[in-house]
Amino acid sequence: MPTLRDAAFLMGAPSVRDLPPDTGAEVAFGGRSNAGKSSALNALTGQTGLARVSKTPGRTQQLNVFALSRDHRLIDLPGYGYAKVPQALRHTFLALTTAYLAERRSLKGLVLLADIRQGLKAEDHALLQSRLDIPILVLLSKADKVNRSERHRLLHAMAQVAPETAYLLPFSSLSREGLEETQETVLDWLGLGPATAPDESADS
Repeated sequence: MPTLRDAAFLMGAPSVRDLPPDTGAEVAFGGRSNAGKSSALNALTGQTGLARVSKTPGRTQQLNVFALSRDHRLIDLPGYGYAKVPQALRHTFLALTTAYLAERRSLKGLVLLADIRQGLKAEDHALLQSRLDIPILVLLSKADKVNRSERHRLLHAMAQVAPETAYLLPFSSLSREGLEETQETVLDWLGLGPATAPDESADS
C-alpha cells in the first residue's frame, strides 16, 4: 500500500484538462502564496525537495501533481493573493484553482494553508465555500510563532467564520506540530488510512 513518502512529482498542468484521468483519489493543497504550502507538503511526505520552497512566494503557477501511485495523488494548487504577483496573474491562479475544485470528481479532500497570524482572507473564504461537499482541513501554519493565549484568541476568531465542513488545526512545519494528525487525515481521504484498511481482527 502506498504511503505519503512514495509521493513523486508527476507533472505540472497549466489547465484542468491537462491533468491525469479523473479517476482514483486526490487530495488538494491550497492557500495564499506565503502560507507555507510547499514546506507543509515536504514535511508531510518526509521529503526536503518534493515541493519547491522559495524565498519569493507565488512560484507555484500551475497544478503540480505528485503521485503516490497510479490511483492516489496530491495536487499542489497555485498560490494566490501575493501582492508582488501582477493582478492579472493573481486572477489567473485563482481561476485555475476554482476550475479544478469545481470540475475534479476524484478530489476527496482539501487542505487549506493559512498563516495563523493573518487569519482567513477573502480568497481563503472563496476557496472554502467552493466545495462544501468534501471534507476540508485548515492548517493554521506557523503556529510556532504565537504563544498559547494568542493562539486561543486566533483560533476562536477563525472558528466563528469558517464553514462547518472545515476542521481547524494549528500546524508548524518547523516544530512538526499537527504533522501526524494531518498525515493520518490525508491518508484516510485517499483511502490509504487505518480506517479504510481491512480489519485483520475480523477472523480472530
